[in-house]
Amino acid sequence: MPDCLLKTVAPVATLLATLLTFPALAQVAADPERIQARIDRLATFGGTPDGGTSRPGFGEADRRAREWLLPELANLGLRIRVDAAGNIIATRPGTDPQLPAVAFGSHIDSVPNGGSYDGQAGTVAAMEVMSMLKEADIATRHPLELIVFVAEEDGLFGSAAMIGKLTADELDFVTNSGRSVAKGMDFVGGMSGKVSMAERSADELAAFIELHIEQGPYLDDAGIDIGVVEGIVGIEQWSITVEGSANHAGTTPMNARQDALLAASKLVVAVNDSVNAVGGRLVGTVGELAVQPNVSNIVPGRVELVLEMRDLDSTQIADAFSRIRERADAIAEAGDVEITIEHALSHTAAPTDPQIQAAIRAAADELGYSSMAMPSGAGHDAQNMAARWATGMIFVPSRDGVSHSPREYTSKEALAKGAEVLYRAVLALSE
Repeated sequence: MPDCLLKTVAPVATLLATLLTFPALAQVAADPERIQARIDRLATFGGTPDGGTSRPGFGEADRRAREWLLPELANLGLRIRVDAAGNIIATRPGTDPQLPAVAFGSHIDSVPNGGSYDGQAGTVAAMEVMSMLKEADIATRHPLELIVFVAEEDGLFGSAAMIGKLTADELDFVTNSGRSVAKGMDFVGGMSGKVSMAERSADELAAFIELHIEQGPYLDDAGIDIGVVEGIVGIEQWSITVEGSANHAGTTPMNARQDALLAASKLVVAVNDSVNAVGGRLVGTVGELAVQPNVSNIVPGRVELVLEMRDLDSTQIADAFSRIRERADAIAEAGDVEITIEHALSHTAAPTDPQIQAAIRAAADELGYSSMAMPSGAGHDAQNMAARWATGMIFVPSRDGVSHSPREYTSKEALAKGAEVLYRAVLALSE
């Protein structure tokens, strides 16, 4: 935890003292109707006939949504700026301007043909916190920042720029909007030629919290109000090649075949078996597979596939991979094929700050809301922020665990509970 947070964050045990410091706190409640109205308004920018949202970052709908959002934030009494990457930063002054800001927020871009809650829910919850503070006329010692990150869905580009991690190659990456990252930043009001100016130093922020829909079934299935995120999972990927021998499908006897696809199919089953054997929250997926020559009358001679595993605990991934490697060797020998496995990608897990976890849990307890500790299986801007600042995440339930779909939904009541927990956690961190 950064020294500034150790020195300035109110200990969780003094949440009651925070309530006494802000007597209006106990009376302020989130407004579910206001939350839903903002969700619905955002959904009009890129709304689809099936009730979803298609608003890729850097697209026209994204720009129009941002144009609507800016005056909404200004009406909350916030000072607005757009950094060189295109991130929106809305600041509420604190009584001590020398202190680092406590920041919270999310994003408003969506995947193509997605839903209306992924990212948007966190941004609207952050707006609700600012609305509650304004209504209660509460002044915090620390400045507060509401951050709306740009182009999260395409690759966490806004938060990457904020920690100085955006590369020149990434600026050339063509996003779902059809624009490169550089051109997209310029399109929404950033300055890609000066994107390095978006980087912020460690002493500018005391903490960051992101509220997000869970995008999974655990909270909804268990009837739990709040997820206290322990961290964002690490991701490991391997490129796998299965080399057999292409041959005539009509004349090659079954017992003489070196069928690469048959071996690859057994390997996919082995991945499923191995991941389930390790258990816990570990997940493993083979979601990409290319067959060559991919012709109906030729025994497949080569298959390329990608294995991905995700878990907060890297030892779980290592255990499963060891099992998969052993099964792959046996499959290769039995099928007279060659299986090559090469490590392709690694994203280190991003644990959240224990004191912020405790502040979130204490806020939920104070409000009488149920909570559970859990990892995040999806990537978020919070994982970049955690590389430089003490970071926390709050999850609210996703109905049926559905996300990245027009069927994505979280009730206004669930969002209000999340906003109230965020509100209290922010106040505990800002005094």
